[in-house]
Amino acid sequence: MDANISKEILINVTPRETRVAVLENGVLQEIYIERASRLGLVGNIYKGKVARVLPGMQAAFVDIGLERAAFLHASDIYTGSNGSASDESVERKIPNITELLSEGKMVLVQVIKDPLGTKGARLTTHISIPARFLVYMPGLRHVGVSQKIEEEAEKERLKKLVSDLAAARNQFGYIVRTAGEGQPEEAFASDIDYLVKLWQEIQERSAESAGPGLIHEDLRLAMRVMRDLVGTNIEKVRVDSKETFQSVAKFARKFMSGVADAVEHYPGERPIFDLYGVEDEIQKALDHKVYLKSGGYLIIDQTEAMTTIDINTGAFVGHRNLEETIFKTNLEAVQALVRQLRLRNLGGIIIIDFIDMQDEEHKRQVMRALEKNLEKDHAKSQITDVSMLGLVEMTRKRTRESLEHVLCEACPTCSGRGTVRTAQTICYEIFRELMREARQYDAQKFLVLASQDVIDLLLDEESASVAELEAFIGKPVVLQVEAQYTQEQFDVVLM
Repeated sequence: MDANISKEILINVTPRETRVAVLENGVLQEIYIERASRLGLVGNIYKGKVARVLPGMQAAFVDIGLERAAFLHASDIYTGSNGSASDESVERKIPNITELLSEGKMVLVQVIKDPLGTKGARLTTHISIPARFLVYMPGLRHVGVSQKIEEEAEKERLKKLVSDLAAARNQFGYIVRTAGEGQPEEAFASDIDYLVKLWQEIQERSAESAGPGLIHEDLRLAMRVMRDLVGTNIEKVRVDSKETFQSVAKFARKFMSGVADAVEHYPGERPIFDLYGVEDEIQKALDHKVYLKSGGYLIIDQTEAMTTIDINTGAFVGHRNLEETIFKTNLEAVQALVRQLRLRNLGGIIIIDFIDMQDEEHKRQVMRALEKNLEKDHAKSQITDVSMLGLVEMTRKRTRESLEHVLCEACPTCSGRGTVRTAQTICYEIFRELMREARQYDAQKFLVLASQDVIDLLLDEESASVAELEAFIGKPVVLQVEAQYTQEQFDVVLM
């Protein structure tokens, strides 16, 4: 991370919810939320029972004791290869799923993706157990180093050091995490001893368990953040709960002595998220429109299939010419949209509609800015060049639900469409329903129940239409407001 970036982490704890805010130079960049009623599953290890094998999809559904069966693809099944499961440079031939699994078979699996929407959890049998500086991948004869450690000499030092430690214990399968850069031998030896012991315990619990069910649960949010996000570049970790602060401080002293002094308790009466403006930023992160300082803005539409981000100049008119205005708006938008990707935790396919640029150099600079800003993101992403239409396609891999899905649900009025039919449209639907009912049933009169706006329209602008309809069907129509009805709801009652 850039040395000029000041990074702080705020941990807000209430009895049923823990929230973690990551601030860079005082600006909220990421938010993590864990609720007692809906704990994240990523990293958890289960003993599962194969419920159904799908040869056509090269996958299987596995019962791990949850409400929905989880999904396991053939590519995520460990087959005893000595290479790294994550090594994309080695092309692995994937056996047919029927050769690997059969219904009723018990398998040890790990969740790599939380259930999202209607989809169950995504599983792998490539078990990986993280510690502070290492990730242990049982069964692999491999020692690797994080790609984010760039210096070749340091990479070689770390690889040799961990390889020697692993050989002495005859226990391979380690990846050095980014936090391991510059760490001494004792730190890695301690991690290896901890990981080996933990893996032995997991194997013993698995052997004793009849399954399906949980075998090993990953750390809770506050501790996971300390393990995965806190490095030597952190300035402060502020915790507003005394109990959680004591646990976090103890964890830091034991595993992260270099940052132990950065952990502090926040005893203030004013909520810590209010003090740093985090609550306001969370509310803004749920908005459709994001304003830029220049006067331009982004429109963010999140759907089940993809997310689209549209960039507009808005009130920004620039100082020189149109092309310069467009270029500056796009550059400013890059920083804002990457922040929104992280803050909202948007994933899957993302389409960015930049304002059309004619200058090829401007396009290159915007793309370079996008790539540079994405380097700060923990999630892996892939991006394409600007198309002829000014569009950039990208994918962003995430393991948990987006902020919107965590905090919101589909609107009961519009069922998630984002729009409702107009009052006039509902009036005409009522007319058609009255005609339908009049042909089918011999009623004395008809009672129409609808919302206030629809009834007002029927009594005012559409009153002549109601009179014509009454004359046509030969029956009176009584109109009544139903206060509990939404604009789209109505009923025609035979009387």
